[in-house]
Amino acid sequence: MPAPLTGIRVIDWTHVLAGPACAYYLGLLGAEVIKLERPGRGDAMRHRGGSDRDRAGNGRSTAFLTQGAGKRSLALDLSTAAGRDVFGRLLKSADVLVENHRPATLERLEATEARTRTLNPRLIHCAMTGYGRNNEMANAPAYDVNIQAISGLMSLTGTGETGPTRTGAPVVDYATALAGALGVLAALLARRTSGKGAFVDVSMLETAFALMGSTVADYRLTGTRPKPRGNAANSRSPSSGTFACKEGHISLGVNEEAQFRALAGALNKEDWLSDPRFAHGTARDRHRAALEAELTAILRSKTAADWEARLMTAGVPCARLRTLPQALELPPAAQRHYAERGAAGFAGLPFLLDGDAGSARNTEPGRVGADTYDILSALGYDDGEIDALIAAGVAECPGSPHK
Repeated sequence: MPAPLTGIRVIDWTHVLAGPACAYYLGLLGAEVIKLERPGRGDAMRHRGGSDRDRAGNGRSTAFLTQGAGKRSLALDLSTAAGRDVFGRLLKSADVLVENHRPATLERLEATEARTRTLNPRLIHCAMTGYGRNNEMANAPAYDVNIQAISGLMSLTGTGETGPTRTGAPVVDYATALAGALGVLAALLARRTSGKGAFVDVSMLETAFALMGSTVADYRLTGTRPKPRGNAANSRSPSSGTFACKEGHISLGVNEEAQFRALAGALNKEDWLSDPRFAHGTARDRHRAALEAELTAILRSKTAADWEARLMTAGVPCARLRTLPQALELPPAAQRHYAERGAAGFAGLPFLLDGDAGSARNTEPGRVGADTYDILSALGYDDGEIDALIAAGVAECPGSPHK
């Protein structure tokens, strides 16, 4: 069965993480992705991110490689009129443009959504910015760490003692990438009926709000301001959360009556079921301090590994705290081959379609402008025109006889 986006051309005019990841996901679904980079250094992420400084120094940082696989590279200077002319011709051949530039930058480079969709009425223009369009902060720059701070997400993470804490991974970047891909897919589906393209306006701030959906709803409906709760579960159940053990930590997700009964049995604490303090959910909530104290004392008697095996056998929702290397060795990761879904072992899509994970066309991305000549030639430029663009510094084509 062909990949869902076979035949779809995506122009990836993005940088950093969220935008490139969005285009990468579309590529895993079968789209042809052409990454537009500046001549010379290319995407700044080629040179930063990840723990391998040598790779970064060579323009191949692990942060860049993560969402760069399977893409062709076109090096083009859009600050020049000739570069913008090439860009216009490229957009006429495309189905989707993914970009994450501020509106003021688009105005300066004559690449606003009004302009791009005039060039190609069937084009789906996906714009990914910190705060979306039509507001006073539309042109404000933003990265994942800024959005985690301004959205309230950091204020919910950590404890009163630790203060606000950023999540350990750039979750807003990757959630924004998924949101952008979802918006593009919706627009492609709508185009099948309307025949027209669309403007997909993706906000990192709104994405962060979406990640906190139930928390946002609770505040708006009750007026209760959320507070950092450390490792307590979002359900607020006293029998849920992360607890220290004799060795390691274990996370419990005991929210339902049947789950609490299973927990009591597994811990040899059947007396909880007849104790008026713990016999039902309302009572447990009133006496949460007492229950948490007893639960904490019991869990400290064995290791997290011991408890995980015992509680899982009893059907209690639980998980032992693991490092990332340990998590990638879990059966759901190893047996479903998650780490191998993208090209060269890079992260892939978090779902399967009829057992297929999707795949990128190539392995690792090539040098800046590695595919410039082939792309320009396919757009109708002859060798002389390509030579002139390269000689003028408008395009870059390393290793080509036409450089």
